[in-house]
Amino acid sequence: MICFSVLKLVAVLVSQTSILEAAERERTFIAIKPDGVQRGLISEIIHRFERKGYKLVAIKLVIPTKEFAEKHYHDLKGRPFFNGLRDFLSSGPVVAMVWEGQGVIKYGRKLIGATSPHNSEPGTIRGDLAVSVGRNTIHGSDGPETANAEIALWFKPEELVSYTSNAEKWLYEP
Repeated sequence: MICFSVLKLVAVLVSQTSILEAAERERTFIAIKPDGVQRGLISEIIHRFERKGYKLVAIKLVIPTKEFAEKHYHDLKGRPFFNGLRDFLSSGPVVAMVWEGQGVIKYGRKLIGATSPHNSEPGTIRGDLAVSVGRNTIHGSDGPETANAEIALWFKPEELVSYTSNAEKWLYEP
């Protein structure tokens, strides 16, 4: 009976390991919005992604035009808050970034926290650093298709850097 229990435990651990390993290395778009830039939160936010083990593969500081902000938020065009969102994104400098790593889209969103800082857990970027939904400091892609589209909107292919970080051998199993 003990052998069967041990074998069952090993089978569970192996199945969980394969689930964890199934998380692909992917890329996501992250933007520090004008309020985050103006409040001096750039290094804090970058630090949180680096501590998690994600790799920065593109970064730039830009002031988006209203037209560009409309392209970024095109999926929200019919919403009553669209104009305010567009105007806010184009109101000052934005730090546009591309991060790479296993599960970076899903877990990057967890690092960011809920859209409303009031619903964000302590320990998340919005939970710790933002106060209102209209000034929630950061944007992150919500899925693979969105990530690909946002990366293509904000960056030319030659602006994305591919390299192997020395830390990768400490993060991912061979």
